[in-house]
Amino acid sequence: PGTPTTSGYPPLAPYIARHVDRARISGGQREFANYRSALARIEREYGVPAEIVVAIWGHETAYGRVKGGFDLSQALATLAWEGRRRELFSSEFVALMQVADKGYSRSELKGSWAGAFGNPQFLPSVYLRLAADGNGDGRADIMNSPVDALASIANYFRDAGWREGLPWGVRANVPRGFDVDAYRTKIDAPTCSRVHERHSVYKTVAEWRALGVQPQIPLAQDTLATLFQPDGPGTSAYLLTSNYRVILEYNCSNYYAMSVGLLADEIAR
Repeated sequence: PGTPTTSGYPPLAPYIARHVDRARISGGQREFANYRSALARIEREYGVPAEIVVAIWGHETAYGRVKGGFDLSQALATLAWEGRRRELFSSEFVALMQVADKGYSRSELKGSWAGAFGNPQFLPSVYLRLAADGNGDGRADIMNSPVDALASIANYFRDAGWREGLPWGVRANVPRGFDVDAYRTKIDAPTCSRVHERHSVYKTVAEWRALGVQPQIPLAQDTLATLFQPDGPGTSAYLLTSNYRVILEYNCSNYYAMSVGLLADEIAR
């Protein structure tokens, strides 16, 4: 039987091996180099690290190669008609019509079966709120312009509360026999509770150090972090900052957020 942190959850390590592989790392490094000047400008404007932005792009659409081929109007109309989440998908259908009013044809508006589209896989309502014109041509074209897509991802993260200069998290060394579950959070998260229940309480880095938990990369002593050891005792552990939770705003999955953070670290090497 697993501990409360691991019981009932697939292990993280195989997921990371599949999603932070050599092809995705090298692809991210290549796109980072291709858009270096634009990414530097976007990072200055939005305060979000370029490698995080590129990692999201890589995870969402394999750097623009896999954006989905579903007709968005048909997909959203079908989902609204089915009724399981009628209110959400009805409002997204209306938002899609507003996107079309900006000059996009139906043939251009293709994406996932659930209505997400473009390089960053935004829902139509997210596009209307946060899509950004990264290349200065007067249009936020997340379908065809990688620079617009990268600026839009950065804008999403800034809006979600990304703290400039703070890493998403770092690997940590945990003493032999350390019981991570003794520090498990008791707070019920209002959303994605199954994701957050696996994390510890927040403590300062100084407090974690006093317990024998050592970050492998220096963090300020007063930085608040939660301890996460997803695959149980004797496996990789991480100290996660509030910026990790910003990644969760994009996709509320520990598997997704950890793979984005680790891919970003590799892209930046």
